[in-house]
Amino acid sequence: MADVTVERIDTLKTGDLHDLCDAADDAVKAGGGFGWVAPPAREIMERYWKGVLVVPERILFVGRLDGVIAGSAQLVKPARNNEAQAHAATLTTSFVAPWARGHGLARRLTVAVEEEARASGFRVLNLDVRETQTAAIALYEDLGFKRWGTHPFYALVDGKRLAGHFYVKDLTPDTL
Repeated sequence: MADVTVERIDTLKTGDLHDLCDAADDAVKAGGGFGWVAPPAREIMERYWKGVLVVPERILFVGRLDGVIAGSAQLVKPARNNEAQAHAATLTTSFVAPWARGHGLARRLTVAVEEEARASGFRVLNLDVRETQTAAIALYEDLGFKRWGTHPFYALVDGKRLAGHFYVKDLTPDTL
């Protein structure tokens, strides 16, 4: 039985940074690229992850399979000057490397982000996903996220237009 863990991290050791970059590269190549269509150069990927850790509005969660980082998800808080949307956070950059799928890691990452959002006082959690990411869509809907809209030209991948779906989950106690 695989050892599956999820943790919030504030710093990345060198080995963890390499594992995170490797997992992200694999996920991008498999079509789950959180914006990237092809993996960027390693130094760009490393700068991206290091940058995530210094942005106060971003909280990084990593999922490990047998101690190796195999996926991640982020909770993004609204900008401090956005008073009207201060109640809503966003789940983003969620992925699990193909070699680590099937162990419940995506579910655990999503639940960890949701729990952090709720504990931080957010009342709403938003996310968006490409139409091609059917496993992610099924997971989010199973966890109670409601699709509220579709953008028909959300992404352009290999010259092909892809739709994207937008989801919301009400985190207020009366919806539990």
